[in-house]
Amino acid sequence: MADINIDTSATEVESSVQGAAGRKPHPLILLLGMSGGLGVILVLLLMVFILPALKGGPHDLPVGIVGLPSDVTEFEQALHGAAPGAYAPQRFESESELRTAIFDRDIVGGFVLGGSDVHALVAGAGSATISGAISNAVEAVGQATGGDVTVEDVVPLPEADPTGIGIGGLAFPLVFGGIVPVVAFRKIFPRSMIWYLAGLIGFAMLGGIVVASILTFSFGSIEAAFWPVAASMAMGIAALALPLAGLQSVFGAKGFTIGAMTMMFLGNPLAGISTTSAWLPSGLGTVGQILPPGAAGALVRSAAYFHGAGGLTAALTLVLWSVVGLVLFAVGARRTPVVASTAPSLVG
Repeated sequence: MADINIDTSATEVESSVQGAAGRKPHPLILLLGMSGGLGVILVLLLMVFILPALKGGPHDLPVGIVGLPSDVTEFEQALHGAAPGAYAPQRFESESELRTAIFDRDIVGGFVLGGSDVHALVAGAGSATISGAISNAVEAVGQATGGDVTVEDVVPLPEADPTGIGIGGLAFPLVFGGIVPVVAFRKIFPRSMIWYLAGLIGFAMLGGIVVASILTFSFGSIEAAFWPVAASMAMGIAALALPLAGLQSVFGAKGFTIGAMTMMFLGNPLAGISTTSAWLPSGLGTVGQILPPGAAGALVRSAAYFHGAGGLTAALTLVLWSVVGLVLFAVGARRTPVVASTAPSLVG
């Protein structure tokens, strides 16, 4: 009899536990929870995509000044009054040194002083937005001091693309070109890691050539340096695709999805390709340059207009991302056999 009571009690307890575990929250709670979570995501997306443009602007931009010490001191004060905190002046001995620093991308522009007159040097190919800001600032200084102001673009953009829209619009195509091949070649070669990897690398090379061709022959955004631009784009695509393939290989579809979302919703808006990272709010520009889209944009601009000057850090960043991707890819290949059911998707 005692045994029967014990068995009955155990059954009742087990049934109550199973009932509690299987009980779902009220639909209203689920609705409110899901709506709140999606609302938070929406706010974060708005912050990431709008904040860089809303809060971006000139801040501590490195510029050079050539002139007599007394004139330089007076001009620095006037420049600070016209644009407080926008520029970080550096003094140069000659105009030749100033121009060299601009070509080497050590500074974004400069000023040659002759009494109250100012001859501004800008690099439109470096950033049309920054060049415009420097021109506006020096015009304001000229109005305040009564001196004559002239502006010279020492590294201009091509006449066919005077605002730099071609290279400035590379961010999203670059991210898209890094994500889609991972999905496509995984579907085509679900059981061959070698062909899968060959497809990613081959597409990166092809994509670089295609983008350079369009920028050169369709948009007129670049007039020379076709192969350096193609190589820069190929490095950018590979630096996106290989880490994503590596994440998928090690962590499965969820690893791929997290990586792809990070590149699309963080790397894309913080790339600063159209204005350069110097225009973004402090800190965000640095984050953007660490990620492949920002580094690729910086390298493409350096290759297209400055003979590669200032692009070493960006190139090393892309190489590092690619190496990390290959390491992850190799680790995943050794740990888990490739099967068709593990093909990545953008959801799940």
